[in-house]
Amino acid sequence: MKLWLDGALRDLESARVSAFDHGLTVGDGIFETVKAVDGRPFALTRHLDRLTRSARGLGLPDPDHDEVRRACAAVLEANPMPLGRLRITYTGGHGPLGSDRGDRGPTLLVALGETTRRADSTAVVTVPWTRNERGALTGLKTTSYAENVVALARAHQHGATEALFGNTVERLCEGTGSNVFVVLDGEIHTPPLASGCLAGITRALTIEWTGAKETDLPLDVLSRAEEVFLTSTLRDIQAVHRVDDRELPGAPGPVTAKAMRIFDEHATHRLDP
Repeated sequence: MKLWLDGALRDLESARVSAFDHGLTVGDGIFETVKAVDGRPFALTRHLDRLTRSARGLGLPDPDHDEVRRACAAVLEANPMPLGRLRITYTGGHGPLGSDRGDRGPTLLVALGETTRRADSTAVVTVPWTRNERGALTGLKTTSYAENVVALARAHQHGATEALFGNTVERLCEGTGSNVFVVLDGEIHTPPLASGCLAGITRALTIEWTGAKETDLPLDVLSRAEEVFLTSTLRDIQAVHRVDDRELPGAPGPVTAKAMRIFDEHATHRLDP
């Protein structure tokens, strides 16, 4: 396995990040996960644009898109696999043991891990913790991911693969690493960005390609939605067959199944939509 660290390909065993890197000490970093099929990244331009938005939100220097593209290409070429999780991590770099940043510049790390296609449907749980729709990190894809780790562990304890959050005003928000969609009266709806959810790449493509509506939704919409599905880079569109103790038999339902077909058709023919 080879990865890219600060300007060059390195062996996994020799790649080292400083123990004083701000991404490690205080979670001062951002990242993107990109799907790679047979060595080709999907929607890379959109992911790089979001990486820059996240960097600006944290006050980090804009990442050099050309360098990141070179890094991605090098890592993909060095590690051939049919389906991969390409991870781009960009941190505040070497810094003091506190919240102040250092002056040595950011760290760029690109790595690749093999993955498998997701199941057509899955189970989710809701969790008692909330997303802060008005927080400093709202809408940014940062490495400060501990609350997602805690929530996802809870989901696994209940036989699910994802946990869903409401926000501070009890509106439906998002999953730990996914966006959530519901079907009401045959129409597809998803929470707006104002709910505090991440502007998911797959979310945006699903809205564009299916005509889904951004709608302010109460958290209890999950108890009455006709269908529920998740979107994310590695899930694409994945139906939900259980929310907490509520079963949704027949998942994927007809609306979700159509959305899955539409997404697959577009994604197959458009590598960088």
